[in-house]
Amino acid sequence: MRRHLLLASALLAAFACGTGSPVSPSPASAADAGDEGDAAVDFPAVTLPAEPQRPGDPAEGYRALVNEPYVPCGIPWSAYSKVFTEAPESQRIPGREGRNATLSYDYTAMTTKDGVELVTSNCLLCHAGRIDGNLVVGLGAADADFTRSADDQKNLAANVGLLLSDEKEQAEWQKWRARIDTVAPYSVLSTRGPNPADNFTAVLFAHHDPKTLAWSDTPLMAVPPPHDTPVDVPPWWRMKKKTSMFYVGGGRGDHARIMMTASVLCTSSVEESKAIDAYFPDIRAYIASIEPPKYPWPIDEARASLGRTVFESACSRCHGTYGAAPTYPNRLVTLPEIGTDPVLASGTAQFGPPFVAWFGDSFFGEIARLEPREGYVAPPLDGIWATAPYLHNGSVPTVEALLDSSKRPTYWTRSFDSRDYDQAALGWHHRVLARGKSGETDLSAKKALYDTTLPGYGNGGHLFGDALSPDDRAAVIEYLKTL
Repeated sequence: MRRHLLLASALLAAFACGTGSPVSPSPASAADAGDEGDAAVDFPAVTLPAEPQRPGDPAEGYRALVNEPYVPCGIPWSAYSKVFTEAPESQRIPGREGRNATLSYDYTAMTTKDGVELVTSNCLLCHAGRIDGNLVVGLGAADADFTRSADDQKNLAANVGLLLSDEKEQAEWQKWRARIDTVAPYSVLSTRGPNPADNFTAVLFAHHDPKTLAWSDTPLMAVPPPHDTPVDVPPWWRMKKKTSMFYVGGGRGDHARIMMTASVLCTSSVEESKAIDAYFPDIRAYIASIEPPKYPWPIDEARASLGRTVFESACSRCHGTYGAAPTYPNRLVTLPEIGTDPVLASGTAQFGPPFVAWFGDSFFGEIARLEPREGYVAPPLDGIWATAPYLHNGSVPTVEALLDSSKRPTYWTRSFDSRDYDQAALGWHHRVLARGKSGETDLSAKKALYDTTLPGYGNGGHLFGDALSPDDRAAVIEYLKTL
């Protein structure tokens, strides 16, 4: 049995931890829905104010993040250990305890109350990524592959049972398999790179009673058919500045309570959720403490200085200022102004009215709100150099193309090698293609092909950089390397 048997299924378990979806999640932000603003455009002053957050200990939060089983179901250890050896050093991170110390950073070991050892996935499956070959905790995993079909996912989950003989292990596997079978149709995207977390979070809400959080094998409310809703996973370090967790301005109130909805894949009671929620303020505090990685290559300081002047004149109204006394307005830009792909901000996936209502009626809604808006939040741009591709759906491969819409490819692909970085354009080296998915017959190439003509994948809007001269755009790019 190959590694992908377990990995493909485990991908489904870490669906909504942190920002960008609850996720999303993806967790988050719109530079991913808009990466530069323009003071010349008279945006409405839609500002999302700060709200109190429960205090937490960042050090304890990191310990919990990499060790606690907040997604408390998974693959029995006896099956996992028949497939995997210890993770290589390149896949390990510090601070892990017990069996976790030998696991890949995105897996967590746990023992159930009945004594069954399991391996589950954790938040870092989606919220740790590589840039220039280096693993960065808090960077969205922009190379993830959610293109495997629902039937393949179900078959892979079923095959795990062939490795088990113990009755208690079989019961845990059946629980995990039922959840995987439920979310599998909603966890499929047509393109590698984006994340489907917003989509399958909604179906998980539908299978839990909002008052008791008891699991139901059949949905308790109507669920729309699976829909391709791509979200680019935003970086966690933005959360030190943001007052809302998601691209669409949703995720208000207590952020820790929203982050821990990752557990809803596996939990079946309010009691279970309360136990997990007890340490999530610490995890939120750790996330808020993360600093972005520094740009590792040379910077033209003179050009960057000029770029700062241009940026503060043309972009800061939405994206804030940086340096010794930074500012950030938490400004939501409505769909008519931003003009980017409207699918996510049009009440789709977890942001549909029934699911927003479910959240409000549940344990999670006691101190938090989804509260989506018809627009996208212009994000802080700290560490933007590392967060390609851009816009909320990852449809633009470089900052250069974001600032000059004439350079945005309609069809493109990339290597998904984290070292394949374009220092000049600030983003991924990519290959422009002459045809979209309908004209590609090779399945592997088709999955790696970003087709911006498809619903949800559009690369239009955010045209504010078009008003700048080529020299000014180049200077802004240089300045963004310093953030």
